[in-house]
Amino acid sequence: MRLSANAEVVASVVAYSLCSGSLVLVNKLVLHYLPYPSIVVTIQLWAALLFIQLGNAFNLMDVDPIVMRFVKPYLLYTVAFSLGVYCNMKSLSLSNVETVIVFRALAPLLVSIFDAMFLGREWPSLRSWGALSVIALGAYGYAMTDEQFQSQGAQAYFWPTLYLFVISFEMAYGKKITSGVDMKTLSGPVLYTNLLGWPPMLGFAAMGGEYQRIRNDISARVMNGEEHLFPPIGIFLLFVGCIVGTGIGYSGWFCRSKVSAASYTLIGVINKCLTVLANLLIWDQHASMDGILSLSLCLVGGVFYQQAPMKKIEHDHVNGDGVGSPFKGKANDGDGVELGMTPLLQSSLQSRSNRGTNNGR
Repeated sequence: MRLSANAEVVASVVAYSLCSGSLVLVNKLVLHYLPYPSIVVTIQLWAALLFIQLGNAFNLMDVDPIVMRFVKPYLLYTVAFSLGVYCNMKSLSLSNVETVIVFRALAPLLVSIFDAMFLGREWPSLRSWGALSVIALGAYGYAMTDEQFQSQGAQAYFWPTLYLFVISFEMAYGKKITSGVDMKTLSGPVLYTNLLGWPPMLGFAAMGGEYQRIRNDISARVMNGEEHLFPPIGIFLLFVGCIVGTGIGYSGWFCRSKVSAASYTLIGVINKCLTVLANLLIWDQHASMDGILSLSLCLVGGVFYQQAPMKKIEHDHVNGDGVGSPFKGKANDGDGVELGMTPLLQSSLQSRSNRGTNNGR
């Protein structure tokens, strides 16, 4: 039974929020026991591919075929995706969860600029610029209370900063793909990104010396007479991470197809507040209370941000394949979005309803 438009938007936001909010914590725990970020991500990508292949083999799901005209647009996205995942994992391994979340909270500013420059949207309103300024202020306040920033300076923020720029590009380009590449199944984008994504991750592992680190750790465990080559709790958490990683692959592309690039980015920022609360309960490397308050200020700014509407362009920009260009003449979801969850859903549904009415004329 196919879900209604209302149910699809709600399901996409809820599923993506749950997976996104939990994956940061799960991977942080995994890296505590298995400090090999690129190898961990590679295993998670392989797990998603195995899930897809088994589902297709047993006729439980349809999967788009591997064709060159789909590989080309996904290749650039895969480069950004792989680099973003690596930067995220490196950030988690060298700093605390709140640091990653604060820099992720700055991403809507860059994505809004990309929306205006490349995805056919107006520039943000004064209210939106004010909200983005609040986000930046909260991030600055957090940096002033972070012990790692005080002791290491800007060096502690190299990987989070790189992650910010990469994830912003990935969000904008990902929306372009969902609008311009004619995939028939939800498994298609997950298959292409994971299939193209794991070779670069193995390269990152070599660059980071992770293979040698594994050999050293195994040798040390053998020398100490330990029963297991790897901590059993680490293996279990890795298994959980594989499940959550597969879930975010599907829920992420599902949600991205229902809302616009900036809305998708801000959803990810807002649901991170649950990650912070969970992190305070289970992890001993969390920020100070002043840092948490500064982070909350970032999230408040995200709530009051209002997405810019689409530019008014004549609807005659269609390419030779009959697929509307993602940059022109495309009535994307989520016009006028406010980042409270209810306004977001209402706006997305209204946009989908209007588009359906226009198509029927």
